Amino acid sequence: MYPLKKILVGLDASSMDDTLIEFASFLAQSTSAESVHFVNVIKNTQLPNSLRKEFPNLMEDAIKDRKKQMEKKVIERFDMTNQQITVKITVEQGLLPSKHILKLAEKHNIDAIVVGRKEKLIGSSVVTQRLARRATCSLLIVPEKEYTSMNRIMVATDFSKDSLAALEEAISVASYGKNEGREVEIICHHVYQVPVGYHYTGKSFEESSDVMRQNAEKNYKKFISKVDTKNVQITPLFSLSRQESPVSMIYDKAVELNVNCIVIGGKGKAASTAFFPIGTNTEKLISMDANIPLLIVRPKHKNAGLMEMLQRI
Repeated sequence: MYPLKKILVGLDASSMDDTLIEFASFLAQSTSAESVHFVNVIKNTQLPNSLRKEFPNLMEDAIKDRKKQMEKKVIERFDMTNQQITVKITVEQGLLPSKHILKLAEKHNIDAIVVGRKEKLIGSSVVTQRLARRATCSLLIVPEKEYTSMNRIMVATDFSKDSLAALEEAISVASYGKNEGREVEIICHHVYQVPVGYHYTGKSFEESSDVMRQNAEKNYKKFISKVDTKNVQITPLFSLSRQESPVSMIYDKAVELNVNCIVIGGKGKAASTAFFPIGTNTEKLISMDANIPLLIVRPKHKNAGLMEMLQRI
């Protein structure tokens, strides 16, 4: 898996920008980041002909003013002391912010796109869902709060190839922290369920749950044997869910264990083909009103041709 060296941060000129800039600074210091690119898209507005003639440079001036505002915020809230990190600010004009963000991510070979999750803002996940489906790199969703540490990461796993990529990304972050003198623990969390119709086997629910747990532990040993852990502490965690979807269990455990970030693969076993850009559990985690950063890991440029085709439909 690739390290997070090139980061693109989507700003929208709201109070959420303060959180995102500060988080980007925190992330840059906590990972092997080499560049952070801030982008803001001003929505296109149809102007009357008379207004366009009287003020031909109206939009150009608006873009210049917005860039000055962005520069001021970044200077105030981003730690510039690390001279090895390149910071860039771009302001563009367009109808769909997600489309411009995706184009810039492709153009600059970005490793991860960072966007905000606004507290109790109805419909705020629309742009995020679009980015999650169409981005050809990882996506990090950041709630509106203060961030000071990254010492415990939870990787939600179903033992698929995408889960393996998610774990490797978490190990990359934790390994960098370890080299910098910070211990980072990774919790590898698998939620298992008792299949419908278990009673036909003649076993009780508890007996069936024991069988499923033993199977999960066996699969974990096989799964972890494929991974170079880089001497990072990895703790397996197995949780029984009595619900159809394991998403609530994933989030509740993350809150209980005071996790700083949840990491999940872009797809799981239930969405193994190219025509399912993100898995069901991943999509549900995106839609939750969660208060923990969520990193969706996608192998870089995978299915890029398919995404271009879907965008044209």
